[in-house]
Amino acid sequence: MVNTAINDFIAGCIGGCAGLAVGYPFETTKVQLQTRQVNVKTYKGTWEAVSNIHRHGWTKGFFRGLTFPLVSYGGVNAIIFGVYGWSRRQLSDATGLEKGSYSVIWTAGCVAGAAQLVLCTPVEVVKTVLQSQIPHGAGSSSAPFYKGPMECIKVIVTSRGLRGLYRGLSAHACRDIPATSLYLLTYEACTTYFTDHGLPVIASELLAGGIAGDISWLFTMPFDVVKSVMQADATERKYSSIWDCTKHVYRAKGIPGFFSGTLMVLIRAFPVNAVTLMVYSQSLKFLNSQRN
Repeated sequence: MVNTAINDFIAGCIGGCAGLAVGYPFETTKVQLQTRQVNVKTYKGTWEAVSNIHRHGWTKGFFRGLTFPLVSYGGVNAIIFGVYGWSRRQLSDATGLEKGSYSVIWTAGCVAGAAQLVLCTPVEVVKTVLQSQIPHGAGSSSAPFYKGPMECIKVIVTSRGLRGLYRGLSAHACRDIPATSLYLLTYEACTTYFTDHGLPVIASELLAGGIAGDISWLFTMPFDVVKSVMQADATERKYSSIWDCTKHVYRAKGIPGFFSGTLMVLIRAFPVNAVTLMVYSQSLKFLNSQRN
């Protein structure tokens, strides 16, 4: 049992790092689109955002702020998949239901989504602040420009204490808890369906992962927008609460504002989650086979 739980954590770490590397340029573009809709110069569309980021190069543009999440997201995904695997086994033993039961998968996903917030929220705050600071037009933001994640963390903690690293936690929880459950439930259901209909296992995992990623993101986009706007404001605190931020987004852009960056999210989510879940599943199978 202990070895099985450890394997869940290790496989989750490997899968998370693989997915992050694939999708980070898309994530940077999404954050730029979302955070530049309130009180700063906005983009006319996705292509303008991509073009602007590209002008700053790969390291200062598309991959700005990558170092911190690359190190940290291995831990975040280790928590998600480790807690998910452990919760499924515990719930199955406690209820007598099969681990493949949809109610067990959904509940285990909620537990995993809540558990990862402890580490994921600070990572997201730092990543979002750094990504949102890619310049777009003269005088587009009055916020200080950080050279890297350590300087960003230092300023946030100095000005707001450790609480500053948990800016937007409520919006983050509203996004991640249901999203994680929907994500894992869709993946398990689709994988079973595709393999039962003769699709090779790896192809089934890739396709199911991509579909799961798109569906979970589509249903939680409004929370993601509010989370990004709040977290980009980690030091200035223009918004007093999740509701205050929601009102600002609505006044600035209306209902469409809550779906800003959706196209980039869906484009990014398919390959990222296809790779993440396939690598996780294959790594877990390999690790578990080593015990035999």
